[in-house]
Amino acid sequence: METEGQSSDPEAPIRVMLVDDHVFWRRGVKQIIDEQPDMEVVAEASNGEEAVSRATSVRPEIILMDVNMPKMSGVQATRAIIEVLPDVRIVMLSVSDTDDNLFESLKAGAVGFLSKDVDPEEVTRSVRSTVQGESTLSKFLAARLVKYIQRGGAEQPRKAPTNLTEREEEILRLIARGSRDREIAEQLYISESTVKKHVQNVLRKLQARNRVEAVSYLDPGNRL
Repeated sequence: METEGQSSDPEAPIRVMLVDDHVFWRRGVKQIIDEQPDMEVVAEASNGEEAVSRATSVRPEIILMDVNMPKMSGVQATRAIIEVLPDVRIVMLSVSDTDDNLFESLKAGAVGFLSKDVDPEEVTRSVRSTVQGESTLSKFLAARLVKYIQRGGAEQPRKAPTNLTEREEEILRLIARGSRDREIAEQLYISESTVKKHVQNVLRKLQARNRVEAVSYLDPGNRL
């Protein structure tokens, strides 16, 4: 039996929800996404409170969530949505990747970050990579995230289990640098599908919800 708002059809378009208090930005992104044959915008919201209500009823796969909004911030909305929809993947939006609220969003359960001034191609690429399990983090933000954790701003790094293989640790370090699966595959001379399998093993062994959380297990002196 299918859950309302979700489809068991593997060929069904990626269900995207847009959350931003600027209607013109939503219109522009909606047009970009709806032009893609493999994705569609199924809901929109103009503030955090509305986002929680709409997400619960529509149950999207991906949410593009503005960090700063009226009534309820993107951080608060992310935390509330993840509590009831733990499988939804939320990518935060901001005009600047120096916004410290982004780190709070990642702690709340978001899996990535997207700057509002990126090219349309980057928006659709990020949606596709996010639904495949990758984290949308710029290299600059990934480096800042590691330093943020090292300073104690986020949870203190946990000691990684010793059963990670040398290859898995190598891939985890590359993730911490902001590398995507394709880039990792090129650097290590292995296939992208092999990278994905290694990442799945890493997440399973670390019992991490996503790649951002997995990075917190790395030794601070061995991340960059």
